[in-house]
Amino acid sequence: MSVRRILFFSLSLTTAVFMLWLMHSTLSNNTPYLLHAFLLALFAMTLPWMVVGFWNAIIGLILCQFSKDPTSLVFPNAAACFQDKPLTSSTAILLCIRNELPERLVRNLQAMLKDLVNNGWGKNYHIFILSDTNDPSIAQFEDAAFNKLSDEWKDQIFITYRRRESNEGFKAGNIEDFCQRWGTLHEYAIVLDADSFMTGSAMSRLVRIMENDHRLGIVQGLVVGLPSASAFTRLFQYGMRLGMRSYTMGSSWWLGDCGPYWGHNAIIRLEPFIDHCNVALLKTGSKHKTILSHDLIEAILMRRAGYEVRVFPCEDQSYEENPPTLSDYIQRDLRWCEGNLQYIHLLRLENLHAMGRFQLFMAIAMFAGSPAWILLMLITVVSASTVSSFSEYINTGFFQALIVASGVMWYLPKIAGALDVLLRRRESHRFGGRTVFVKSLLLETFFSFLMTPITWLNHSFFIIGLVLGHQGGWSTQSRDDHVISWRQASQQFFPHTLIGIFLSVLLLWSHPSLFPIGLFFFGGLALAIPLVVLTSQAWLGEKMIQHQWLSSPEEIGRSEVLQPLQLKSYSIQEKFQKK
Repeated sequence: MSVRRILFFSLSLTTAVFMLWLMHSTLSNNTPYLLHAFLLALFAMTLPWMVVGFWNAIIGLILCQFSKDPTSLVFPNAAACFQDKPLTSSTAILLCIRNELPERLVRNLQAMLKDLVNNGWGKNYHIFILSDTNDPSIAQFEDAAFNKLSDEWKDQIFITYRRRESNEGFKAGNIEDFCQRWGTLHEYAIVLDADSFMTGSAMSRLVRIMENDHRLGIVQGLVVGLPSASAFTRLFQYGMRLGMRSYTMGSSWWLGDCGPYWGHNAIIRLEPFIDHCNVALLKTGSKHKTILSHDLIEAILMRRAGYEVRVFPCEDQSYEENPPTLSDYIQRDLRWCEGNLQYIHLLRLENLHAMGRFQLFMAIAMFAGSPAWILLMLITVVSASTVSSFSEYINTGFFQALIVASGVMWYLPKIAGALDVLLRRRESHRFGGRTVFVKSLLLETFFSFLMTPITWLNHSFFIIGLVLGHQGGWSTQSRDDHVISWRQASQQFFPHTLIGIFLSVLLLWSHPSLFPIGLFFFGGLALAIPLVVLTSQAWLGEKMIQHQWLSSPEEIGRSEVLQPLQLKSYSIQEKFQKK
């Protein structure tokens, strides 16, 4: 493993140095020294996430295309999940919820319970519904729905519903409370969020992996989005699924036993988790704030305790629902932003594995690069507008090379995932064939160009707010499809539009030839309001389903394991098939 890591970091460092040299060469000798240094520093802030993603994608694509069994190369004991032997352990399934209407949760649980019981695994599992709900009206529905569910299955599998009066510690505190009450009664726990769904077979495969290797502390399953009728969700999770294919395989190759934990759709070994992974004992600065993004911290604490943390890098009936609109996605993303930036205070934790400390750094860099991109755009365009010729400050040839190199590196995880699908006939067929796949890929790519600068600016505004003392916290997410009005979009995205139009007009007025390149970086800002409104429209989602645009394999193949979930996209599919 050390050889793999040395090779990976050598490649990454060489690439980062090359990109910095390219940026340095792009700036001419006429560029003021302080401006030159500041632009180099900003560009350096964008490189960690971009360079690591670039090499993860390349390595992952090579493994997927040229190895007969890439999973065994990155996770040697993963084959244990396919052994047909009885389970011998007790596993708690933890469904962590807060202010969620129970109808969808009960439906998903019914499907999971049926799969577990039908396969004879009922005695090996205990479902714990861990509620942090503080809305009395929802709590009343919860109590009735989950107690009814427990009565219905009481002779086949145990179900326990518990609601805390206080949500101290948020989700991490919720799980800590479970550990104090019932943790010693079970060997493992599979953690699910309110938007998670796993088949009983997928959960049992994770259990078999844990039973086969007592060195494992956490095994994280690869998660894909459930079929959705929302236009935004289809666009977002199509690109996410492509990006995660090669990226996860590549990162698992060199991270190995120091892998990440995403907080859901994963299995944990309870004894070391209880003994070593209590994040409530950690301080996040002088105010001792609650850690929001607890999952990565728990992973590095588990590794510090001597247990392995690995990712099972294959799609395996493990799903989640993604936000229905861009507004809802940003709300979730900013909570992650606040949580990741708390890691700054944890970088100096004692006795961490080097890879654990590196993962904390990368989690911070994931969001710290956003304000750097925004400042680079603003400074470059404003500075260019003050000179008659762009070449006074910029070496044109190097500038073009820098733009191309940055674009390829930024989007290579998705490009690698797309190549992996296109180069394998069976995979292409799962996505509806190469023609349908390429059309969907082009749609997603265009959307991604528009969405990326919007997320950069949101991160930037949010980070400024945190510096000024504002707090985000944990709020309930919207799960159901809904339309964003022009008024709502304008209230939230007017600053984005103003900045986008300002930069567009300034560049068009000063250097029209550079305007197309500028749109690549800030066109999405100018179009933020109509983009948010359009991608929330129900008719657009239906049109996508009708033409199989951005359809997942589960939608094209009508996955049997998802039929009990009564997905809206399946209903719309049936409507068009009857016409």
